[in-house]
Amino acid sequence: MDNKLTIYNTLSKKKEIFEPLNPPHVGMYVCGPTVYGDPHLGHARPAIAFDLVFRYLQHLDYKVRYVRNITDVGHLENDADEGEDKIAKKARLEELEPMEVVQYYTNSYHAAMQALNVLNPSIEPNASGHIIEQMTMIRKILKSGYAYESAGSIYFDVEKYNETNPYGILSGRKVEDLIATTRELDGQGEKKNSFDFALWKKAAPEHIMRWPSEWSDGFPGWHMECSAMGTRYLGEQFDIHGGGMDLLFPHHESEIAQSVAANGKMPVRYWMHNNMITINGQKMGKSLGNAVSLEEFFTGEHPLLTHAYSPMTIRFFIMQAHYRSTLDFSNEALQAAEKGYRRMMAAMEVLEKLEANGKPGESVKINWLKDKCYEAMNDDFNSPVLIAHLFDGVKTINSIKDGKLKIDKENLIALKELFMIFGNDILGLKSEGEAAGGQDDLSSKLIETLLDLRRESKLNKDFNTADKIRDQLTAMGVTLKDTKEGTEWSL
Repeated sequence: MDNKLTIYNTLSKKKEIFEPLNPPHVGMYVCGPTVYGDPHLGHARPAIAFDLVFRYLQHLDYKVRYVRNITDVGHLENDADEGEDKIAKKARLEELEPMEVVQYYTNSYHAAMQALNVLNPSIEPNASGHIIEQMTMIRKILKSGYAYESAGSIYFDVEKYNETNPYGILSGRKVEDLIATTRELDGQGEKKNSFDFALWKKAAPEHIMRWPSEWSDGFPGWHMECSAMGTRYLGEQFDIHGGGMDLLFPHHESEIAQSVAANGKMPVRYWMHNNMITINGQKMGKSLGNAVSLEEFFTGEHPLLTHAYSPMTIRFFIMQAHYRSTLDFSNEALQAAEKGYRRMMAAMEVLEKLEANGKPGESVKINWLKDKCYEAMNDDFNSPVLIAHLFDGVKTINSIKDGKLKIDKENLIALKELFMIFGNDILGLKSEGEAAGGQDDLSSKLIETLLDLRRESKLNKDFNTADKIRDQLTAMGVTLKDTKEGTEWSL
């Protein structure tokens, strides 16, 4: 088995063999949420995409320091350098302290991530807890000559930086094009150019979240937090930086410029970006008013949904598409994902109970399937191809169960190990009962109780009651199959 992992690097626009700076140690930074609203499907995608990366790197025996930040200050409306802080605005509307808003939605985000079986990062820093680090970095950028003070605010001088370091190497944008296509925006007259970005903003009198500095009472710019916290916990250069495609410009582009200006070197070797979730081809997001919260998915209380979907169905739905592909949301797509997830879980339950039924010479072989699974993951974490290979394994499991294929003890152990590694450990899939904290165990007992009542009704020739129980279970999504040994059921 060749364990050479390739990663598509947004910086080079090609797949590259992964070679960490300090093996077996890997530093990975992923942009986390701005905590001012309920977590939605758009938050779930990067969390699950980079959870997959985290899990697989650990499986390959890398020692990963995974940093995922919480943005709780400096993220202004419309991702610009003007307007109200998103969290402060929420606090004002709800008559709360800003940190009450932060704590509430951070708790909500954590609960959603736990339900989706997303592993905790190694470190989860808050921007507001690293003001000193951000101010220190701003001073270094000022000293390097790539920033300027204007009316108490500090701005990054993009045009000057571009004279010696190309600005736009990640996104492919050219400063010349920015000059030609941008116009002076209202409220940005204190900048040299409208595309210069804030490192520190002087706070307006009504601005709640502010800190004292030699420049003004103010707050750091949104882009500054990731550069400062990435440097603080992973060093001036580290291996992987991830986030959504919508962060590529200007957020990640600005991060590169800030870090090069402050530290004199490129901060990241592999830039990874997950693509967007869309509804009818339009990006899903709070700002567009079309976001469906994860709680709405879990309860089914949204007009676009026909019923509730379990967190594991959502996880499976997201991993059915490659992280760099657009994922279009629809109720039909969720139903298909639900069916696929349950089919795989059912096969894994069958696999647990399977016993060897053949000798080595007549046994089905498993090594080829194992090699295919590694090949998929080593190809830029290709989860949809991995899932397709696991469904080949599902066919094998069902054929062994039905007596159509033979398997010896050695290959059966290998098959069970394969599904445990790739299904449970790497894809992070659990049974709905495990994911719900045992609630499905109660559901199973209730279904078995109803089936006992149905059996008794049939023995008493009360076929009306027996048929009624069957029809009600069918309406709830329970499939029954009457056999000589009794009634088998599945969801």
